[in-house]
Amino acid sequence: MVSLRIVLLSIFLLSSCAKVGYVFEQGVGQFSLLMNGEDNADVLKDPKVKEEHKDKIRKIEKYKKYFYEYFERKSTDIYSETTMLEGDAVTYLVITSPFNKIEAQKECFLFVGCFPYLGFFKKESAKEYAKDQEEDGMVTYIRPVYAYSTLGNFEDKILSSFFHYDDIGLAELVFHELFHTIFFAKNEVDLNENLANYFGQEMVLDYFKMTESQIIDRKEKRQRNSDLSQEIVNHAKALQELYKKSPPKSREEGERLLKEYIESVFKPSVKEKCSELGIEEKRCFALNRKWNNASLAAFLTYEKSMDKIHLLRSSKGLSLKEFFGYIEGEYEAYRNSTSKESFETWFIK
Repeated sequence: MVSLRIVLLSIFLLSSCAKVGYVFEQGVGQFSLLMNGEDNADVLKDPKVKEEHKDKIRKIEKYKKYFYEYFERKSTDIYSETTMLEGDAVTYLVITSPFNKIEAQKECFLFVGCFPYLGFFKKESAKEYAKDQEEDGMVTYIRPVYAYSTLGNFEDKILSSFFHYDDIGLAELVFHELFHTIFFAKNEVDLNENLANYFGQEMVLDYFKMTESQIIDRKEKRQRNSDLSQEIVNHAKALQELYKKSPPKSREEGERLLKEYIESVFKPSVKEKCSELGIEEKRCFALNRKWNNASLAAFLTYEKSMDKIHLLRSSKGLSLKEFFGYIEGEYEAYRNSTSKESFETWFIK
């Protein structure tokens, strides 16, 4: 494990002052999470902690035990302590995009690779960064995050933000985050997330011993969300083509083009799609949020990768555990190859 001190020193020597300041603040935030953690056994004995929250902690411990036994991996100290947060979210992601294209700008860091966003433990810092980016002509989108993984670099804590989830949502979240502790492909942010999503969703079906009808209902709901997300992707691509054909010369011109497209094309089309999928208009999230280049860029990473993962597993006829072994084998072969393509392209052909 690379120590935080070495990471900070290396980035200090090789990066801009702004990036050094960012890494330092995140280091302080991570250190705070680590230091403020309290052993689960002590939290469970604390009379000041709500019983419903204690129940969540007990369930997380059961989910963790199930996960490592399922994959026959040695359990770690992850989630052995709990940190009570001051706010609802643990961090806030800021995605930025130019005013004349839909493209999430990447930030790269030594050792850990590149990411299409920056995360901030402090909401105020996220807003300040977004404001600076806006002043530089960028378009921004801030999204709260209720859980995240340090990918094995630190022993992650149970966060009080987890307690907002119901039992099934909590189990899926824990399985998702624990998956990052047993598999991580460098510089493959989207694939890592899609794989963690897939394994989290599939493990929930086994853990709760869902009936065939329950499984069908869950998969149909996911398919509706998948279809709606793809509709957004299609519109993001269509708007991207408009930007290419008639490049906005100013931020104001770009905003006018965006607004016209959203009102005259996007909303009518999405409204029709939600109706087709049987989603009530008031529950159609795509109609009830503000869209810009940055928030649309977040959807461009979707591309039905989850469906491709499912189809790949089905074509191999593998159990979930066997499929994981297959992924590990493919990644090892990829790392030993001279391929210039991404692992996702190598893996999902």
